Amino acid sequence: MSRSGVGVSDDALEAFNDLKLGKKYKYIIYKISDDKTKIIVDKTSTDPSYDKFLEELPENDCKYAVYDFEYELGQGEGKRNKIVFFQWSPDTASIRSKMVYASSKDALRRALNGVSSDIQGTDFSEVAYDSVLEKVSRGAGSH
Repeated sequence: MSRSGVGVSDDALEAFNDLKLGKKYKYIIYKISDDKTKIIVDKTSTDPSYDKFLEELPENDCKYAVYDFEYELGQGEGKRNKIVFFQWSPDTASIRSKMVYASSKDALRRALNGVSSDIQGTDFSEVAYDSVLEKVSRGAGSH
């Protein structure tokens, strides 16, 4: 349970485990339920396109997302996968929405074991592929 009193739904955890262990999804988008009591799955996708994922982030509303980020290491060292947690809180979202999402983030974040990086996005430049790649690959050679 978070400071805001928002909990994490079983479906939200199940979807995360399906992404992490089963590689069933490429990404999951989460939202806070209309009655503001739970974090629930808004959408899951198997689409490997990062641009498609970014299209799912609303221009004027907050969301959370988990993305199975795959990238190439240099010098032919192969590919790596990192699970990235996004807190999407665009500048154009309502103050109320931003506050509820900010105060509920920890409940979801603590429940998701195996996330390697956190990205806070207030505009699309902060969640652009290259920005995220730079952040996840900083510990190059790590898994």
